[in-house]
Amino acid sequence: MELRKHISAQGILVQDLMTGVCRQLEELSVANGNIDESLSDPQKIELEDPLPNEIDKCKMIFLEKIDVLLAEHKVEEAIEVLDAEERNFPELRSSGEASSAQASSFKSDFLKRKAMVEDQLVKITEQPSIGILELKKALTDLIKLGKGPLAHQLLLKYYASRLQRSFEVYLPSSSVCPEVFPATISKLVFSTVSLTTKDSGLIFGDNPVYSNRVVQWAEWEIEYFVRLVKENAPPSETISAMRAASISVEASVNYCSLLESQGLKLSRLLLLLLRPYIEEVLELNFRRARKMVFNLEDIDESLLLSPHFMSPLSLFATSSDSMLVDSGSRFMHIVEEILEQLTPLVVLHFGGNILTRISQLFDKYLDALNRALPGPSDDDNLTELKETIPFRAETDSEQLSLLGVAFTIMDELLPNTVSKVWNPKNESKEVGNENIAPNASTTTELKDWKRHLQHSFDKLRDHFCRQYVLSFIYSREGKTRLNGQIYLSGNEEYTQWDSDPLPSLPFQALFAKLQQLATVAGDVLLGKEKLQKILLARLTETVVMWLSAEQEFWAVFEDESSPIQPLGLQQLILDMHFTVEIARFAGYPSRHVHQIASAIIARAIRTFSTRGIDPSALPEDEWFVETAKSAINKLLLGGSGSDASDIDEEHIILNDDVDSDSADTASSLSTVESYESFASASMGELESPNFTDPEA
Repeated sequence: MELRKHISAQGILVQDLMTGVCRQLEELSVANGNIDESLSDPQKIELEDPLPNEIDKCKMIFLEKIDVLLAEHKVEEAIEVLDAEERNFPELRSSGEASSAQASSFKSDFLKRKAMVEDQLVKITEQPSIGILELKKALTDLIKLGKGPLAHQLLLKYYASRLQRSFEVYLPSSSVCPEVFPATISKLVFSTVSLTTKDSGLIFGDNPVYSNRVVQWAEWEIEYFVRLVKENAPPSETISAMRAASISVEASVNYCSLLESQGLKLSRLLLLLLRPYIEEVLELNFRRARKMVFNLEDIDESLLLSPHFMSPLSLFATSSDSMLVDSGSRFMHIVEEILEQLTPLVVLHFGGNILTRISQLFDKYLDALNRALPGPSDDDNLTELKETIPFRAETDSEQLSLLGVAFTIMDELLPNTVSKVWNPKNESKEVGNENIAPNASTTTELKDWKRHLQHSFDKLRDHFCRQYVLSFIYSREGKTRLNGQIYLSGNEEYTQWDSDPLPSLPFQALFAKLQQLATVAGDVLLGKEKLQKILLARLTETVVMWLSAEQEFWAVFEDESSPIQPLGLQQLILDMHFTVEIARFAGYPSRHVHQIASAIIARAIRTFSTRGIDPSALPEDEWFVETAKSAINKLLLGGSGSDASDIDEEHIILNDDVDSDSADTASSLSTVESYESFASASMGELESPNFTDPEA
């Protein structure tokens, strides 16, 4: 108040001084009559009217009032005064030049005061301790000043700094609670985005310019969130990293779904940013899993005692070595440990990737089992990076146990474990989580995955069948026991028929071999009747497939110098019918065997006809069928004069001990040339038998 009085007094003094000086000048001019005519008109006007008018006085008072309000930090009153002045003088709002120098000077002073008010408002918003209500008030004042874009920028800056301070508080807990940290950070980020969106709408309305800026700002914050989670996560190869990554996806995608009600669709961007991180964690975890599966020397006893894995696999444990069962239990425990870390939304968005990696891990496991079987596998020439299991399946029972373990994992344990995660039951559905339910795409992925598992097991099964058949067909010296020579004339041992014809000795031995293996399978694969039938049917198929594709066998008949006769053709046809009846008798699926046998018979008839043998003299098909059935009965009763167990070792070797008859399997394989000849059979071109609908 004292200052105001002082300023008023000084103003009066100045006014009196100006009045007195002007009056003296006027009197002097009139007295002397020497008014300078050369003065310009503005100068004349200034001299004629040197005192400010009422308008000038008001402007000066206005500027003084603004200065006082700014000094007292009365920003709202200052804004009201500025707004009133702009209404009184519209030219202050325009961007053009003022009409006079005096007006231009006032406009410049006015804009300076307005900028000072703006600066004070900005400083208010930048105070660290400012509350949300005070912030909204300051932003509203900036909007009144026509600074909407600046106000919106300050709103985003406020929430960004607030979020950053929250990060600094929670970052130290990332190493202590690695699984809680991503969920906490997710809540912070997306709740802040939600608040920012709401406040932006309340303060600035539905202006699309401001809405787009909020979206852009939210995208930047999400990018920073993903980077923050990744940088503070546990090492990617650890199981805790798998859990932390899953929680990050679950929490953040759920929050994104809630933001969609506010018009923010950020889920696609979020998943795009998270995908490299999730894939890295999956890759390193499954790489670690692969090492653990084959590191059987360091087995955790607790995982081997898991009842839901050990109970089904313990059926295949042999008295000599339990390492096979241990490997299967370890494989399942590792897969289950990874799957337990997954959340529903991870399964929904990354399920296909995870299933693929499980399939790859299963393939590696079966490859190792494949190398535990006798004989070379298809890819043994690629020795680098090959995992191995430190045991060998030498006997029939050990090999069947190996197949039983692989089949149980493929058909029962692995699908059940995956289904518990992919199709959880009795799980409450939270609001906004309707997309967690399995959809058609997930169902298709599961079906394709199961087909892949089946295909991988089929490769292992076929390798076993090939090696088993090869050990049957070829002697230790690499000579084939099943060749076209037995159907030529002059071979009395195989072509001398009596009133009760029988299949040739190799096929009688095949029947005995399959019967023997069926007995072992009945004990080893107890309760796995499906697998027993699949294996024995495939073995029967493999024999006729080998015969169909073995060119050395057919070259004997095509050689013009070979002494063929009708009886040899009749014997070959009987052998084929006998093979089909073996499958039918045992209840194996026989359709595919019948197809291949029919193709062999047709080819034999064409080959013999070309050599001049008349096929019309052959008996009817019914005769072959009845003769084959009769031969099976005779062999079962031992009523024939040539029991298979008495066959010369030069042709077929049968062991009495069913558990040791494969001890020499590896050494009784064919030579490389013979193996390649067998492997060249077009097994891939022949459809796999339909085991779901076996013929009686």
